[in-house]
Amino acid sequence: MGLISLHFAPIGCVLLMLLSSAALAQQTFPTTAPASEPGFEPIFDGKSLQGWDGDPKFWRVEDDALVGEITPGNEIKRNTFIIWRGNNGGKGGGGLTKDFELKLRYRISAKGNSGINYRSVETDDAKFAMRGYQYDMDGADKYTGNNYEERGRTFMAVRGQVVRAVEGGQREVVGAVGEYTELAKLIRKDDWNDVHIIARGNTMVHILNGQVMCVLVDDDPEHRMLEGKLGVQVHAGPPMKVEFREIRLKRL
Repeated sequence: MGLISLHFAPIGCVLLMLLSSAALAQQTFPTTAPASEPGFEPIFDGKSLQGWDGDPKFWRVEDDALVGEITPGNEIKRNTFIIWRGNNGGKGGGGLTKDFELKLRYRISAKGNSGINYRSVETDDAKFAMRGYQYDMDGADKYTGNNYEERGRTFMAVRGQVVRAVEGGQREVVGAVGEYTELAKLIRKDDWNDVHIIARGNTMVHILNGQVMCVLVDDDPEHRMLEGKLGVQVHAGPPMKVEFREIRLKRL
């Protein structure tokens, strides 16, 4: 019996190795292959402002892009937005964003300041003003990629941070996805940048040119928003220009 045990022990080891290899082969790992876009629908046709509502003094369509521009002598004293009303004009809540992914491309002038507001509300004190989460962007790359709450709790997660918001309006940095200045090197100056926003439950991820810029987990039940409106901004200040194109939305 001792001889038989010695003879078959190596076979047992080989069998164990084969089973382990088979189990490993069945696992699926993420790859760097480009992701397909099933479920994404265009919400800007590149030809008109259909479905969008903003002040025509500041918003127009040009070269397949949604353009927001502040010109000399036409400056504004407060931020103004063009708001997506939905492909059906906002009927039936068509313009609301809840759990979703948004992809678009943007280009901004050197002195520009803008943002993409989502899960936001329109304020009562001014037309085309919004309050809520914002994917921040600017030509100086000081704020680009941040999660900023417009007219609310202000900076929720700065580029490079993983942040948990807690009751009372406080924020806790619980991790990192990179370093602030190093991540800024991924921003394309005077060129088109690719934005990807993922909002699911109380977690929001901001991605730029394929790199996660920040993550917010909003555990502040009094202030967080789980649904709301979508809009893009031109900021008060010096003359500026921002362009958006290929705006696609996927509801989750």
